[in-house]
Amino acid sequence: MTDHTGPLAGIRIVEMDAIGPVPLAGMMLADMGADVVRIARGEPRGPEAPLIANRSSVVIDLKSADGVAAARDLIARADAVIEGFRPGVMERLGLGPDACLAANPALVFVRMTGWGQAGPLAERAGHDLNYIAITGVLGAIGAGGTAPPPPLNLIGDYGGGAMFAISGILAALLSARATGRGQVVDAAMVDGVATLSSLFHTLSGVGLWSGGRGGNLLDGGAPFYRCYPCADGEFVAVGAIEPQFFALLLAGLGIDGARFAQHDRAGWPALAEAIGGVFATQPRDHWAAVFGDTDACVTPVLSFAEARAHRHVAARGILDGDLPAPAPRFSVTPAERQSRAPVLALEDALARWDQAKR
Repeated sequence: MTDHTGPLAGIRIVEMDAIGPVPLAGMMLADMGADVVRIARGEPRGPEAPLIANRSSVVIDLKSADGVAAARDLIARADAVIEGFRPGVMERLGLGPDACLAANPALVFVRMTGWGQAGPLAERAGHDLNYIAITGVLGAIGAGGTAPPPPLNLIGDYGGGAMFAISGILAALLSARATGRGQVVDAAMVDGVATLSSLFHTLSGVGLWSGGRGGNLLDGGAPFYRCYPCADGEFVAVGAIEPQFFALLLAGLGIDGARFAQHDRAGWPALAEAIGGVFATQPRDHWAAVFGDTDACVTPVLSFAEARAHRHVAARGILDGDLPAPAPRFSVTPAERQSRAPVLALEDALARWDQAKR
């Protein structure tokens, strides 16, 4: 596998085979230059297989004593390990943080779970939708009087999970470099989701988020911050919050701005009817052309396939083949994504890391 050259070049990470946020975090860390080796149960399969990019895998049977010893040898050479099992599983395997840190005191041990390492639900099963439900976030999404829609698994798995695991691992690596002491990072999706929703919990606490689902500024309640259907059944997204952008929205639609006060909630139903009525007269791409070079904050709602052809997406190279290009972008040590690496023999992985230490 070609050497990485990103900002994390020289960092060695063991990724325990998992689903959801762990493979995304592993891919992003590898994009940034870390040498990530997955301890896998076999060849990756299923819809998340494309996320196994930029890193090698070693197949290890963790149900055997020899397999556990091999995994312990690999972790002893690593700067960090990231795992996504339920609490206690790594301990029962003999690979818990106490054992691993005893052999490698500077190790960063990242534990990625939905519920966290402690609490009444810590041992229970769950998925993204469950984690965002108990934090209040799911209940704030969607139209009033309807069931909250599942917002893909972006908020819990990837926003509250993978992104917080990555920030935790980077902070703990900096600490380990400075002190020589590793630590355990408890990256729980419920914690991450709650942090992501800090603004809304704060607004709710002071009585400024009280319009019910679909009745507030940023949840579709405001006529100038929601999606509208067009004549062809497609949609546009409107985010004209600031008054100057709102004025451009009304001007582009040919609506007399003097008829409406933007933040008069009593007038929101009439304003929404006026805006929606005009959008419904033309197809989505007509409105994309009308507003494409303005600051009205109006964009077409695209499918994944359509997004690839959007002029901004194409110009920046945001989508690169089957996966989005690495993000964020670095000026001196650019991130890169290489082709998927093959499954390695364990001795080859150990030898590579031994050589890198010399």
